[in-house]
Amino acid sequence: MKKLFLIGAMLLGLGAQAQNDTFSQGTKVVGAGIGLGVYSSGSMVVPPIAASFEYSIKDNLFDDKSSIGVGAYAGYYGLDYKTSILNVAQGYKSSNFVLGGRGALHYQFVDKLDTYIGLMLGYRVTSNSHYGYSGPIVLDATSTNSGLAWNSFIGARYYFTDRLAANLEFGYGIAAAHIGVSYKL
Repeated sequence: MKKLFLIGAMLLGLGAQAQNDTFSQGTKVVGAGIGLGVYSSGSMVVPPIAASFEYSIKDNLFDDKSSIGVGAYAGYYGLDYKTSILNVAQGYKSSNFVLGGRGALHYQFVDKLDTYIGLMLGYRVTSNSHYGYSGPIVLDATSTNSGLAWNSFIGARYYFTDRLAANLEFGYGIAAAHIGVSYKL
């Protein structure tokens, strides 16, 4: 996490001559993406998908290229792990959901590119269903784990039009990275 913030601080220290026209005060952006890199074993039943909303609450923070945004994040993925021991199938199914609020510092280095770094605080729910046979015990149990979820992230949106952008983000929400699209409302 320290490395992530150090990289962000270095990026903010670089000079550029762009005006902040990608994420100025009052801007609303919705996004959707697919995740890459889930820290779990098993076959992907539902790939990591995420949706976000962000609203710019303050621009000209340091200079005319910087702004602050707040918003919401939701993500989901499902796994199925199967194995067979002595021709008896066993395994588990896992369902993972994250819902949170986010805050981000934005800085526009060049035209059409909105770079940002931020934090998310939210709630994670993981539901596991075990099935199969283990010795004299038949497995058929469901467990749910939930609790506080937080992460740091760094990302960028490149605007192809005034409203439509491709985005890439690193930081563990529901996956280690996300690639997707964003749209200014």
